[in-house]
Amino acid sequence: MEIQTVKYDNKIVKYFTFATILWAVIGMLVGLIAALQLAFPEFFNDHLGFRYISFGRIRPLHTNAVIFAFVGNGIFMGVYYSLQRLLKTRMWSDKLSYLNFWGWQFIIVCAVLTLPFGITSSKEYAELEWWIDILIALIWVVFGWNMFATILNRRVKHLYVAIWFYIATFVTVAILHIFNSFELPISFFKSYSWYAGVQDALVQWWYGHNAVAFFLTTPYLGLMYYFVPKAANRPVYSYRLSIIHFWALIFLYIWAGPHHLLYTSLPDWAQSLGVVFSVMLIAPSWGGMLNGLLTMRGAWDRVRDNAMLKFMVVALTCYGMATFEGPLLSLKSVNMISHFTDWTVAHVHVGGLGWNGMMTFGMIYWLIPKMYKTELYSKKLANQHFWIATLGIILYAVPMYIAGFMQGLSWQQFKPDGTLVYKDFLEIVIDMKPYYILRSIGGFLYITGALIMVYNIFKTVRKGSFLPDESVEISVEKAHTTKKKEYWHRSIEGKPIRFMVLSIIVVAIGGLAEIIPTIAVKSNVPTISSIKPYTPLELEGRDIYIREGCNNCHSQMIRPLRFETARYAPSAESGSYTKAGEHVYDHPHLWGSKRTGPDLAREGGLRGNLWHYKHMIDPKALSPGSIMPAYTWLREDDLNTSLLPKKIEAMQTLGVPYPKGYASKAMNDLTKQAKVIATDIVENTPKIALNGQSKDAKIAELQKKEIIALVAYLQRLGTDIKVKKVN
Repeated sequence: MEIQTVKYDNKIVKYFTFATILWAVIGMLVGLIAALQLAFPEFFNDHLGFRYISFGRIRPLHTNAVIFAFVGNGIFMGVYYSLQRLLKTRMWSDKLSYLNFWGWQFIIVCAVLTLPFGITSSKEYAELEWWIDILIALIWVVFGWNMFATILNRRVKHLYVAIWFYIATFVTVAILHIFNSFELPISFFKSYSWYAGVQDALVQWWYGHNAVAFFLTTPYLGLMYYFVPKAANRPVYSYRLSIIHFWALIFLYIWAGPHHLLYTSLPDWAQSLGVVFSVMLIAPSWGGMLNGLLTMRGAWDRVRDNAMLKFMVVALTCYGMATFEGPLLSLKSVNMISHFTDWTVAHVHVGGLGWNGMMTFGMIYWLIPKMYKTELYSKKLANQHFWIATLGIILYAVPMYIAGFMQGLSWQQFKPDGTLVYKDFLEIVIDMKPYYILRSIGGFLYITGALIMVYNIFKTVRKGSFLPDESVEISVEKAHTTKKKEYWHRSIEGKPIRFMVLSIIVVAIGGLAEIIPTIAVKSNVPTISSIKPYTPLELEGRDIYIREGCNNCHSQMIRPLRFETARYAPSAESGSYTKAGEHVYDHPHLWGSKRTGPDLAREGGLRGNLWHYKHMIDPKALSPGSIMPAYTWLREDDLNTSLLPKKIEAMQTLGVPYPKGYASKAMNDLTKQAKVIATDIVENTPKIALNGQSKDAKIAELQKKEIIALVAYLQRLGTDIKVKKVN
């Protein structure tokens, strides 16, 4: 045995810890504002109707801030602390560590500065534009490079189970991010997805589900395997169970993405694969949860006095609940009720607030006193934080579960005569308001708990003394000349490169098996001859629809279910349910995942241009009780068509069959269509509403506005598939 001195870098852990706390408060606050907008829409529309905080724009800001800013920094915080100690070595490069930190914060700031301005790709959990995607890939490589170099520079022979999860996280997130981010840039702030329709939806939810799996789950499982034994002062319950947990989890998870697209126009075989593998996921997920909880055997008495253990126990319990519910929601009979409802919102927040949030709080309460060589300022405040946060989770989740059940069941309720009980979608929306208020109270409590933690940590830091370089003497075993017989898995644990390659193979199988046939086999997306490319004005309107985040509340996917076709496509002429061939020119797809408002797949032609014009400016005037924001700025702002030729050329590059040379002619067609719609609106507007302006002057003014393009897009939806009347 040889004694060596190692200096662990605590400074980088401190940086990530403070960033985690900062972005936690900001991300949750943005979420609270979004929740309040649905609970008190009148106040926000009448007094705070700013475009930059409208629901469609800040909802992705909330999800990105919580997932990538709060949890992302939490991952780096825990990994940078545990990795050095598990490998008994300092991080390989301090420069790469700090490049990782500042680069990640810069990316978050870019998200904060772009999403409220409507600069978005619209892909759920991947809304950031192409150049930020490139930055993410580069900084992620910096993190992986530093991590692997540290692993190769280790003073231990075998890799502990936590590091297996770190490796799987790195390689899988890299694969998911790169494949999902193939985009064709139009300008610095605009791009179109390389994929279209069905393929785009599959790739996006393959990424979306596995972002949950490999960004919110696997790194936190690795942290669980480090911090729970540390806090409980007990070894991991079962080494062999952790092996099964790891390999089964990373193999099965990658297949499960299609369960987000059940009953859609995704091929049935892909949906079935998603269901089967989702159900199987419950075994490794619960194996991991039990391994964590059983690690605390003999230490349960300490939970009463140890706030960190309390947070860990609730985190593991929420992980168990979420991973039981996930497979349940993937069953078609359950998914038929839950999909597009607030049930999914409740499910996601049990995982986010319970699993990621509580685990992160527990780690912070453990790390700060250790790095500052002092006791926590107040255990009483930490306990108060725990109970307030737990109550906040309950008050958030329970109303959302109830709301989800009510929505799912109300949507499909029929009268004895075969007509829908709630024919008007708005009736059900109005019934949700009490639950949205309760959800806001739950969110407020959760943030209150976080602010108590901020105060407690601030006081702890003030009374402690930070140790930037922690010197530790460690004993290092000299190389053995004789080989001992080891458990088979130990040979893999001693070979990091082999371990990484095996991980890539295991996670790649599921993705390749689902995505390649969907893209390569033409029969998976049957073409429909009546489907035509969008007109230039409709294309511009679609981009405004994306900019305002309309797809956060409206789906464009009518499932082949009686209650859906009865509501959205009731007659033989209305096009019935959504087919795969309808979306072949949709870069990106806009199927949506939530129906706070009704589906719009067959909206075209249902109402007049004037109705849409008025509805966008003042939804409550036409739909009393509506919680939709007012988009008054669309009436004021001129449509910017400077990128139109480039957009047409980009669509041609992506395979959309515009005629050759159409880019130079598109503006003429846009102007003509805008004038037709503007004329129709003005002709149907009472003279008194023109405020003394002549009709010609009003038409000339109106046809240049953004709202005309959006009306054109809404009036196009579904019209290609509807049966045309023959005279």
